[in-house]
Amino acid sequence: MPDFSKRSTEPEMMDDFSLGQEVINPIMDELEVVNKLLGGYQVFFSAFRNLAIKDGMTISDWGCGGGDSLRILARWAREKKLKLHFVGVDATATAIDFAKEKARDYPEITFIHADVLSDKLQSRQFDIVISSLFTHHFENGDWIKLIQKMLDCCTHAVVVNDLHRHWFAYRSIGMLTQLFSKSEMVKHDSKLSVLRGFTAQELKDLLEQAGIVNYSLKWMWAFRWQLIIYKDHGSPQT
Repeated sequence: MPDFSKRSTEPEMMDDFSLGQEVINPIMDELEVVNKLLGGYQVFFSAFRNLAIKDGMTISDWGCGGGDSLRILARWAREKKLKLHFVGVDATATAIDFAKEKARDYPEITFIHADVLSDKLQSRQFDIVISSLFTHHFENGDWIKLIQKMLDCCTHAVVVNDLHRHWFAYRSIGMLTQLFSKSEMVKHDSKLSVLRGFTAQELKDLLEQAGIVNYSLKWMWAFRWQLIIYKDHGSPQT
């Protein structure tokens, strides 16, 4: 049994930004299935109920991968009669190409090929910055820099959807991907992602080190953390 007492620092196979389409495309499709099965999008729907989403806002998904979260949220906005702009950001060129093709029927979605810590992303460029199963790719020091930059680049709030490191989550995702996944990378990285995930206390400690006090942290099924960081207003720390 792996060590669950601290975050793993082992790199994931998916962290190779040079992966080709023959590898990326089937992985992106499989990860979308995982998100649907495990309720990953509910983290955002729940968060948006606590945020004053208005017409004209721009929501940016950092580490967007295949863009599945953006498409789900664009459909949600259409149902709510909200005119929102969505911007996906990812450092893997083939993931951006895949996401653009999948979003061809969504003119409200655009993409930026960039390292999220680069100067391509500017202060107050977006209203809300979100991420899904992305921040665990960063070791603690870089996680702090990432969260600080996300907060700097938004005008309203940051919403982080990431993993709770827990033995049950590790076992469950291992069994699930063994059953349906054809990708050795997905089978490997899905379990490693859990090991790179967080406990509540770790997140609170990292936020304290980042100088962030105005946030809410909530556990959601299936073993997800919903972290909402408010820019200059909003709910107090919980």
